[in-house]
Amino acid sequence: MISFVFYLAFLLLFVVFVVYAERKTAAFIQNRLGPMEVGPKGILQTIADLLKMLQKEDVRANAVDLIPFLIAPIIIFAAVFTGFSVLPINADLNGSGIASGVFFLLAVVSLDVLGILMAGWASNNKYSLYGAMRSVAQIVSYEVPLGISVLCVIIISGTLDLQKISALQSEGGILMWNIINHPVLIVPFVIFFIAGLAESNRAPFDLPESESELIGGYSTEYSGFRWGMFMLSEYGMMLLLSILGTVLFFGGWSSPINAFGNGPIWGAFWLLSKALILIFVQLWIRWTLPRLRVDQLMSLSWKYLTPLSIIMLFVCAIWKLWLLG
Repeated sequence: MISFVFYLAFLLLFVVFVVYAERKTAAFIQNRLGPMEVGPKGILQTIADLLKMLQKEDVRANAVDLIPFLIAPIIIFAAVFTGFSVLPINADLNGSGIASGVFFLLAVVSLDVLGILMAGWASNNKYSLYGAMRSVAQIVSYEVPLGISVLCVIIISGTLDLQKISALQSEGGILMWNIINHPVLIVPFVIFFIAGLAESNRAPFDLPESESELIGGYSTEYSGFRWGMFMLSEYGMMLLLSILGTVLFFGGWSSPINAFGNGPIWGAFWLLSKALILIFVQLWIRWTLPRLRVDQLMSLSWKYLTPLSIIMLFVCAIWKLWLLG
């Protein structure tokens, strides 16, 4: 229950501040100012936008299929937020403590595809349907290399429990983090990060909602609070995968230097700090790389990332056997 409240509260605050950070990052990269008027340096602009969105009328077209149209954003958010239930916060708070936490997380998060397809189909709008079909094809394709890259960590760690994976990296500081202690995991991390961008529909993989082609993709017909749930789910997926990547590759809640300790507060601090660094890299990439074409998107997954992840799976298995030998 504590983990639930912690991640829910942090997610809501995270979305408010990361939207502001994204605007400022984009402005800096493109030599602009970004939001400046509402609050000091525009720091209250996101809050103003949030209040405006919550007050908007829930407009629905006459042709929508009402029940799935209303349920879709709830399914997407529920699938994403349920994934936080197995993530550890520190050495004492390990979420639900499921022994097969990685498997549960990947399985439940994949259910957001149902909500996306439901939203696009129920909108009875060709742009929404195109966006939904793109998103489903993209997410299903990139789940393969993502899952295999996670399996590489599982082979090295010998457990599916996220708390145990974090604990195995907690002694010895940064030298015991998986990506440092086991250099074979560098390539799986790169694959995990790229696939995570695609899973989150982040640029350069934001084809499902590419404004220049599809207006807003599967969320085109949504407004107000329900549109906000789509946005909350997208940023929630960013945070979820960043924390998961931190646990799998960067020591989870462990500190980089033993002198800092791994107490309850420090543990949560290190976990979230590492995750926020990964999120900043995602923001940086969005405003640096151009959007891929659909054929390039699918080729990257099936021709490059998936074969490479399978090769690295065998390499990690050999590495593990060599260590045991």
